Amino acid sequence: MRNDTALGALVVACALAAAGCRLDMHDQPKYTPLRQSDFFADGRAARPLVEGTVARGMLGEDELLVSGKTNGQLATEFPFPVTAEVVARGRERYDVFCSPCHDRTGAGNGMIVRRGYRRPPSFHQDRLRQAPPGHFVDVMTNGFGAMPDYRVQVPPRDRWAITAYIRALQLSANATLSEVPPEERESLAPGTGPSGEPR
Repeated sequence: MRNDTALGALVVACALAAAGCRLDMHDQPKYTPLRQSDFFADGRAARPLVEGTVARGMLGEDELLVSGKTNGQLATEFPFPVTAEVVARGRERYDVFCSPCHDRTGAGNGMIVRRGYRRPPSFHQDRLRQAPPGHFVDVMTNGFGAMPDYRVQVPPRDRWAITAYIRALQLSANATLSEVPPEERESLAPGTGPSGEPR
C-alpha cells in the first residue's frame, strides 16, 4: 500500500512538473521594440502610428486651456481659478523648465544665458507686465524667437500654472510695502520692503 501511495505521489509530482514546463507564452514569436523585421518593407518591426492618431487625453478640444486663446485672440482670463496650489505648482514647474534661461526672478539672467545662450526679455518690463496671460501660454506652446516650444514637455494646465507664477513674480517685483498683507511683512528682509524701499 505504501508503494502505491508513493508511486501515486510521484506521478502527481511529475505531472505538475511537466505542466510547469510549457513555455508557449514565454517563447511566442514576437518582435521586441526597435527590432529589425524582414517582413515589412521599411525593415522596422515597430509600425508608425495611423495618421491623425491622438494620444488619450491629448485631444485638445478646449482652445483656451490648450492654446491660451479664445476665438484666435490671446486670452485675458485664466481657464480655472488661480489658487495658492496652482501658483505653487507653477513655481515648481517654472524652476524646472523656465529658470535655466529666465532665472528664478524672471529677469532673464539664467545659467544658460550666462553660458552664451541668447538672453530672453525680462518679465518685469512694461510690455510683458501688460501682456495678457494668454501670451505666456501661447509662447510656451508655440515658442517665440530663440525660445523653443514646450508643448510636449509642459502639459496645458501646467503652462497656465507657470503663467500664474510669472504674474506673481511680476507683482512681487513691483509691489509696495502697503500691498503686502500685514501678517507677511515680518518675513521680508530686514529694513526693506518688497521692491527694496526702506521700511
